[in-house]
Amino acid sequence: MNFNLLIENLTNPALLFFILGIVAVYVKSDLEIPSNSSKFISLYLLFCIGFKGGQELAHEHFTLEIMWSMLFGIALSVGVATYTFFILKQKLNIFDAGAIAAAYGSVSAVTFVTATNYLESQQMAVHGHMVAIMALMESPAIITGLILISIFYKGNDAEKIKKRHALKHSFTNGSVLLILGSLVIGLIASQKHAEGIKPFTTDIFKGFLAIFLLDMGIASGRNLNSFMSNGIFPLLFAIFIPLLNGTIVSLISSVVTDDISNRFMFGVLAASASYIAVPAAMKIAVPKANVGLFLPMALAITFPINITIGMPLYFWVASNY
Repeated sequence: MNFNLLIENLTNPALLFFILGIVAVYVKSDLEIPSNSSKFISLYLLFCIGFKGGQELAHEHFTLEIMWSMLFGIALSVGVATYTFFILKQKLNIFDAGAIAAAYGSVSAVTFVTATNYLESQQMAVHGHMVAIMALMESPAIITGLILISIFYKGNDAEKIKKRHALKHSFTNGSVLLILGSLVIGLIASQKHAEGIKPFTTDIFKGFLAIFLLDMGIASGRNLNSFMSNGIFPLLFAIFIPLLNGTIVSLISSVVTDDISNRFMFGVLAASASYIAVPAAMKIAVPKANVGLFLPMALAITFPINITIGMPLYFWVASNY
């Protein structure tokens, strides 16, 4: 593997702002991104990647490869959530195992955004259908996690009603709806209209990403103490399972596509963990799940592991095998 790529990623301003956020918490700084601003930036990032993906998709022809790629993505979402649940329930309670499995079967839109930035540094671009695949992988993992919890824990009728609400929420979740809606709008918008908003969707994108990651660093720093109280197992899981998933999927994705950028993105999707859609759904469905456990696992451990070690590794595997 080219370690120059690793060094380049370690000095990426986006990562450094994430680290700055963690440092700010530990030095007890009053640095904080207002909640309304943080929400706006989240929506902005989802809007941009959806819209640009739609524009890319408009230039693509729907092929058998794209169809198989979409089915492959959904299968990954269900498969990762299922196998990780059985590992997690050996050490954790059913509620935490189901919530964490759903998080790791689902995907991180911000990790996806960061990966598109990484591809650009390699003079490559993300194909539009990969944005659609990312959006499609959100709900299956949430549903799988809820089903597994239902199988291994027999709750009362009130809990079952909450789970039905959560199933609906997983399909209408704001992040899923925005990225799919932006994808469709980008798909049908003319090139002339797209150029008109390019300064908003492209030119300032990296700056907003850096500020968002600063906010994520602050959020991670605040949850680390709760996370550390659960022993070493969650730490090891959050480090090694994503690297394993990303490496294997970067390799086996060759069965559905030969494109290096697509294989790399599949690896990133398999390795990433949701810290937006899944916590929102699990808060409704499984209030007994410990958010102080699965949120830091996804955000404070897996996310930085992916953008420092993971992405160069997945790109190397996709490029060489």
